[in-house]
Amino acid sequence: MTDKVISLQTANIIENPGAEYMDDRRKWQGIPGIERSVGNRFWATWYSGSDGEGAGNYVVLVTSPDGVNNWSDPVLIVEHPSLECRCYDPCLWVDPRGRMWLFWAQSRAWNDGRAGVWAIHCDNPDDANPQWSKPRRLCNGVMMNKPTVLSSGEWCLPAAIWGSVEPKEEEYAHERFSNIIVSTDEGESWVRRGGADVPNRAFDEHMIVERKDGTLWMLVRRHDGIGEAVSTNKGVTWIATPEPVIPGPDSRFFIRRLLSGRLILVNNARTDIRSHLTAWISDDEGRSWIGGLLLDKRSGVSYPDGTQSTDGMIYLIYDYRRGDKYALGNDREILCAVITEEDIIAGKLVNENSRLIVRVNQATG
Repeated sequence: MTDKVISLQTANIIENPGAEYMDDRRKWQGIPGIERSVGNRFWATWYSGSDGEGAGNYVVLVTSPDGVNNWSDPVLIVEHPSLECRCYDPCLWVDPRGRMWLFWAQSRAWNDGRAGVWAIHCDNPDDANPQWSKPRRLCNGVMMNKPTVLSSGEWCLPAAIWGSVEPKEEEYAHERFSNIIVSTDEGESWVRRGGADVPNRAFDEHMIVERKDGTLWMLVRRHDGIGEAVSTNKGVTWIATPEPVIPGPDSRFFIRRLLSGRLILVNNARTDIRSHLTAWISDDEGRSWIGGLLLDKRSGVSYPDGTQSTDGMIYLIYDYRRGDKYALGNDREILCAVITEEDIIAGKLVNENSRLIVRVNQATG
């Protein structure tokens, strides 16, 4: 079987994971995501497997019926049938219909020059054991951040074929950008609309915000911080800013519009190492940021994702010293912060229900 064909095989969806996937067998873990159902059941995902990022990786899913307090053992594993391939960079998202999606990337070895975004979804994420759809490949590339729903009703998924690493397959050169993959039929089909060419970008890991003036604002991971691009035609073409617009240590960040209409940004405040994970608020569509709540000052905190409940509470998940080459150490924790906009603006916890450094999971293998 050729390299290109093997990675197109459908992954195994294991709904009753065995002992080999439990906490005491995992040597490392990271790159988490979080979501909540309409009925307030929480879900978290990350990936692990093998000794680090590469062939043999698999995706883990856990759940909690009680906020972020009582997390289950793994309830679902996404694993490729070939040990030459990996499933990685997962993302959770509840769509406007209340369905929950689990996305992941699939590739041969660490990177095969094309990769691919796959997904399953369920109609009943309030249940501890929801019924999942069959796995489906949506597009080329890697995607690890939540889609954005535009005012037009279109769903925009951020996916990229990495341009900074080998191999670089020439047949995919036209997709080697920070792409926007659009669905006009509520996820039934997805089509690439365009892509941004942000200078000095690393692994893209881009996120898209629709500003109130109708333009699309894309933030992209760069080697020297966070870059931006703007589209005035719903993502067909993009104009990138030459220099970074937000400082950062070459790592994933999180940006999202809150229920209040404000934007939240979560990023490492240090530019040299992945530490001082901090949340900010913007009242002016990301042109300036106020507050600054320090979530975790330790070295090795990275890769935030978040969701918000209808009561305004914000739930932010991230990893700590996940055990790979970027965050060496034996902690290997997935952690969560529960905060409000008022906490962020005040720069300290002012809500009695807010908490920092809440453990979701720890690998001990």
